Amino acid sequence: MNRAFNRKKDKSWMHTPEALAKHYIPYNAKFLGNTEVEAPKGTEVVKDAVRKLKFQRHIKKSEGQKTPKVELQISIYGVKILDAKSKDVQHNCQLHRISFCADDKTDKRIFTFICKDSESNKHLCYVFDSEKCAEEITLTIGQAFDLAYKKFLESGGKDVETRKQIGTLQKRIQELETENSELKQQLQDLEEQLMIAHDPPVGSISMKPTSTDVFDMVPFSPVTPLVPTPASNGCPPPPPTTLPPDMMSKDLFGAEPFDPFTCGAADFPPDIQSKLDEMQEGFKMGLTLEGTVFSLDPLDSRC
Repeated sequence: MNRAFNRKKDKSWMHTPEALAKHYIPYNAKFLGNTEVEAPKGTEVVKDAVRKLKFQRHIKKSEGQKTPKVELQISIYGVKILDAKSKDVQHNCQLHRISFCADDKTDKRIFTFICKDSESNKHLCYVFDSEKCAEEITLTIGQAFDLAYKKFLESGGKDVETRKQIGTLQKRIQELETENSELKQQLQDLEEQLMIAHDPPVGSISMKPTSTDVFDMVPFSPVTPLVPTPASNGCPPPPPTTLPPDMMSKDLFGAEPFDPFTCGAADFPPDIQSKLDEMQEGFKMGLTLEGTVFSLDPLDSRC
């Protein structure tokens, strides 16, 4: 391992001070993960961490898991680790908490740094895999340290407090972004539940309300034919019931319709039957040829 901070005096940095002070330098790499270490610095410390994370990554790879790709944003304020696709911040390592940074000379793709966690106060070693930029990334972090130290001397130590406040605000922003993502997911789940509730399953009976009259009855329309409704179990509806011919001429109670001229004499008392006979005789007397005027009134002089 080689510490990037132990550079020669005549070696020039790779980036302009403005790029690291006002912006950041982005790099793409694969994130092997982080693990707790016992000391804040040391070559052997990071070697043990690299071996441990490489072994864990080898197991995950055998299970079909790919090494996640991340984007590193390096500035005088720290090193941000973002998801390569979504750009979500996974870790925000403030520069004043980074105590050691190195690249592996035996495996030039590996570089690492140790950072003290702000919540647990434990030292965590972060390990990355970059095929072409491992040494360059290490030197860029070293340049960010150099510029931050110069700025600290120029401000008389006041800049440290400012960086702490900025770090606190950045952490708060990260928490709000995570909370926002969770709320968006919950909102999406609620919308999907509402869509499922509004769409009835296939084969279910629609509960569409039917218009009724003032007596809460469905109005009858002789124009609209009655369409049989399929049963809920999917079986076809039974055929319509056809009444026999002799039942078609009967009323609701199964009786023959009343006709005073066809009823027999035994159906009524004698006085009522005699009146009906007179009415029937009078009706027959009123029939004649077509075009002649008739009257059933016996007092009418025209008869």
